Amino acid sequence: MLLLYQLTGEQAVMHKDRKVIEQSKEVIGKWLAKIGLELKPEKTRVAHTLEGPEPGFDFLGFNIRQYKVSRHRSGKVGKGYLTLIKPNAKSIKNHKEKLKDVIDKHKAAPQAALIGRLNPIIRGWCNYHRTVVSKEVFGKLDAYLWELTWRWANRRHPTKSGAWIAKKYWKADGGRQWNFMDNKGKKLILHSETAIVRHVKVKGAASPMDGNLVYWSKRLRQSPMVSSRVIKLMGRQKGKCNYCGRMFKDGDKWEVDHIIPKSLGGKDRYDNLQLLHDYCHHQKTKTDGSIEGRTREKPG
Repeated sequence: MLLLYQLTGEQAVMHKDRKVIEQSKEVIGKWLAKIGLELKPEKTRVAHTLEGPEPGFDFLGFNIRQYKVSRHRSGKVGKGYLTLIKPNAKSIKNHKEKLKDVIDKHKAAPQAALIGRLNPIIRGWCNYHRTVVSKEVFGKLDAYLWELTWRWANRRHPTKSGAWIAKKYWKADGGRQWNFMDNKGKKLILHSETAIVRHVKVKGAASPMDGNLVYWSKRLRQSPMVSSRVIKLMGRQKGKCNYCGRMFKDGDKWEVDHIIPKSLGGKDRYDNLQLLHDYCHHQKTKTDGSIEGRTREKPG
């Protein structure tokens, strides 16, 4: 059980002793005063992560809180509580408002244009929250998105039946019958399609300096801090740079390269993409004319 002292929603001090929290508050207040700043009472609070009227705290879009459970559910130690991190209410609300705003602004747009605008928003929000307890939230957001798209479709065809509208804008694909998808196969992604990825601790005494590049490359490919596109390319290339052939490792900088440059007609598709070290990419673009068409992606 921890006590929390939170500053402006972006900084937090945690300790099991409330006296230490209060002392920290004084020290931080004095330090801020030296640079002409002060703690805002309305943005600063002391809270318990398990007990009290408002247990837990919000931090960088997440809610961190402990919940009472029976001892057999709280791990080997049997402390009687679990610590869960979830997307916080403000983050969920802002995401819903963003989805609604986009759909409202695309009332007359083609279905493909609406899908193209929504997909990056959904993918980005889910990737940020996929490392915590988000499965239930993802499901509720899909239900909310269904309501928004159904209203969008009905507004466009007020005289048509529900069956006609459903047939026009929703299609079967794979094992799912209801997909918001146009006739060319452009489909709206679901929040629940994002897999929850848990952080995995480093094995034993493993170190990036131990020479086991295969282990560290595999771990990097499984990192929740790496984008899904980079992870897919790393998996396809078995963790190696396609230019120099060396394994990617933690701390490396990489860039997504178009094998056939976009300036020469290359497509922005996986079969025309490869992952290269940033310096390898620089060497490649000296001769292939792809400088103006490259897409940069870095770790984290």
